[in-house]
Amino acid sequence: MLTTLRIKNLALVADLTLDFQRGFNAISGETGAGKSILIGALTLLLGERADRTLIRSGADSCTVEAIFEVARLAPRVNELLAENGLEACDENQLLLKRTFSATGANRQFVNGSPTTLAVLKALGELLVDIHGPHDHQSLLHAPKQLAILDAFGGLQELRASFGDLVRRRGEVEAKKSALIVDEKTYAQQLDLLRFQTNEISTAKLQPDEAAQLEQDFHRASNAARLLELSQAALAALGEDENALLTQAGAVGRSLQELQRLDTSAAPLLELHQQTTETLRELQSELSRYVDRIDLDPARLRELEERLNLIQSLKRKYGATVAEVIAFGEAAAEKLRQLEQRDDELARLNAELKQLDADLWKTGRELSAQRRKVIPKLSKAAAKQLADLGFKQSHFGVALQSVAMSDSRAAFSANGLDTVEFQFAPNPGEPARPLRAIASSGEMARVMLALKTVLAAQDEIPVLVFDEVDANIGGETAQAVGAKMRQLGEQRQVLCITHLAPVAAAADSHYVVSKSMKEGRTVSQIELVNGLQRVEELARMLGGQSEAARKHAQALLKSASDQ
Repeated sequence: MLTTLRIKNLALVADLTLDFQRGFNAISGETGAGKSILIGALTLLLGERADRTLIRSGADSCTVEAIFEVARLAPRVNELLAENGLEACDENQLLLKRTFSATGANRQFVNGSPTTLAVLKALGELLVDIHGPHDHQSLLHAPKQLAILDAFGGLQELRASFGDLVRRRGEVEAKKSALIVDEKTYAQQLDLLRFQTNEISTAKLQPDEAAQLEQDFHRASNAARLLELSQAALAALGEDENALLTQAGAVGRSLQELQRLDTSAAPLLELHQQTTETLRELQSELSRYVDRIDLDPARLRELEERLNLIQSLKRKYGATVAEVIAFGEAAAEKLRQLEQRDDELARLNAELKQLDADLWKTGRELSAQRRKVIPKLSKAAAKQLADLGFKQSHFGVALQSVAMSDSRAAFSANGLDTVEFQFAPNPGEPARPLRAIASSGEMARVMLALKTVLAAQDEIPVLVFDEVDANIGGETAQAVGAKMRQLGEQRQVLCITHLAPVAAAADSHYVVSKSMKEGRTVSQIELVNGLQRVEELARMLGGQSEAARKHAQALLKSASDQ
């Protein structure tokens, strides 16, 4: 749900922060007060084009920020963020920000990190549906309509099975395409693969040998200096006239005499003995180290050649020895397939034939199930539409399926079908696709009806309705309010409305107003309760008379009793 929306320097808004509630949020106000600014701010956050003429006069830039609580959608949202190198949501809070200036600078951020408009659009498709005179309506897109039909009918498992078959078929087709080449290319591929596999296998690489080789090469290339330094250390320990061990002997004799005269000096003699033993141990280890130093030039050349070979293979086949080995294994497998091309092609063709049979069987079954679901969806939508004032309207779903005889047909992961939601608001009129409906008011009410029917299946958490109450009144207005409230039990609903029966049904009611501050017009919005809400509903009913107030109170009571 949308928890917080901040707007700064957009149209008549100077700086406004709104905290929205769960359930059905109604937004009302005088014409021209700035209600549409809220939807404008949301569309900016959803990646729509920025109109720089909307920057508040006198300001250099405009900023819109929002916080969404996305617990229900966290896996999908975080997956999308990860794909675009963005931070995951902290405690299921998604932070969106967009700013643009009169000079043309346009920046957007997700969870504090810069991103692109395309990412905002992708997030917006998961988070918000706006219904009204705006082009952000997921139900207008044919793939979404097909997904809704399947969700309504509980066909997701069958649809997923079809999609898995399509994926597997694509993999087999790719393998087959790789094998089908002309003879010249075939011979060239064989020669190249044989060379690559032979070069790698002959090297007899070990995954962890490079580090040890480099260490051995470094030691061998410095062998002369290592020998010089270790022999000098040995001479200083025991071979020179003033060697440490010779001097240690003299020190020991002095300490023995000291102990004979003063027994309390015994610990000094013990410490001397320990030090002398350590020096002798160092002498012994140095001698063994000298014996291990190899001045063999042939060994040095051998190590250098091995390292050069490994570096050459890494330049050709991978950044590490492990990657080179993996490349060799893959090349060997491809070589095996090419050398057995005819047998492999026969096997792949047989697999494709079986997959095609499975696809047509599963696809026809999915199509049949969809045709059974369509009347149920149409009936449920028609009932909701009748409640919203379309007493004699017609809602239908046109479904077209790919025929087996169509050799040009390409399998889609969604099945063999395409669908189009169609609507005829008046009797005698032909049904037209939803996207062809001219009236934004009609469109919004159709969307409200469908959202009510699909409330349990639709995952988009925030629904925004504008002009849903255009050209309606009386019982229809009450029905619209009731359905908004019903939707609010499962989704967050924001509705800009001019009708008191609709606003009275809301869980929360916001009022947009204009005022003068420092000689300038400013739009503001506030949450109203109690007497303030009664007065706003009375205004929407036509005035502040006692009769209007009583009517407003009756509407609130009726809504709370439902």
